Amino acid sequence: MSNKAVQAGTERPAGGPGETLRRVTSPDGVGLAVREWGDPASPTVVLVHGYPDTGAVWRQVAERLAGRFHVVVPDVRGSGDSDVPRRTRDYALDRLEDDLAAVLDAVSPDAPVHLAGHDWGSIQSWEAVTGTRLRGRIASFTSVSGPCLDHVGHWMRDRLRRPTPRHLLQLADQLAHSGYIAFFHLPLLPALVWRGVLARTWGRLLELTEGAGRTPGHPAPTLADDAVHGVRLYRANMGSRLARPGRRTTDVPVQVVTPTRDLYVRPMLTDGLERWAPRLRRRPLRAGHWEPLTHAAVLADWIGGFAEEVQAAGEPGSTEEPGRAG
Repeated sequence: MSNKAVQAGTERPAGGPGETLRRVTSPDGVGLAVREWGDPASPTVVLVHGYPDTGAVWRQVAERLAGRFHVVVPDVRGSGDSDVPRRTRDYALDRLEDDLAAVLDAVSPDAPVHLAGHDWGSIQSWEAVTGTRLRGRIASFTSVSGPCLDHVGHWMRDRLRRPTPRHLLQLADQLAHSGYIAFFHLPLLPALVWRGVLARTWGRLLELTEGAGRTPGHPAPTLADDAVHGVRLYRANMGSRLARPGRRTTDVPVQVVTPTRDLYVRPMLTDGLERWAPRLRRRPLRAGHWEPLTHAAVLADWIGGFAEEVQAAGEPGSTEEPGRAG
């Protein structure tokens, strides 16, 4: 395992105003870099990033929330300033849940947090929200462009059991937008592509396809390494969860932000989600996949508003709120 240098439990100023950096150690010894903004006495919001990003993808959202919340943004194992396990099995969802539990124990041991995740950050957060280990530790969950893999497995099975033209078109649409997943399972080639050209052109590619301008710390200087290490997330989890999906439900209030122009996670993957998360709020958004970069103000408004509603002891029902234009 590759270890990064900040001693566990220590805090020091980080890159931005009011930002601090601490080190949290997961049960298997992986050190996690955790950045914080705001007053630790305020309600805590935890923002989890996806692939191939670091916590910096959330910076604009975090800074907007910091006036009302204690905002916590970890670098996921294998990325940024966190340690890099070398074995594929060390990126399984149960290990990621261990990481989240360690972060919660460090930053909010006595009060539940409001959780939000983007891309793989949302996928791994679904694991925690629908499991039993962190029951009572998560007050609300905002999912952005990252479904529960077990729910996707059931979504696929439902369409294969009832192969109507509409269902087959939906399957074909999602599969056509998921070809990169098969690519990530190939030996050697993903690393060659990322280290060869993709990391150098990634920022420009996001500008062209997403309208996402560069922000402080994003793309990260560790992007090539983060991307190569992060393919283990796909290899450790995709096949087993899609082939043998569990029945994962939650009574946590869930807000799902559904970008209508997402090139990777198609909107219809949220069809029937009330079956698994009955306290569901839907937020359609005219946006692409990297909403934390392109729609930071909207996400901060929705995440913060949802958290405040839950803090006030309201119980949001299954509703669809008006969307936002891009």
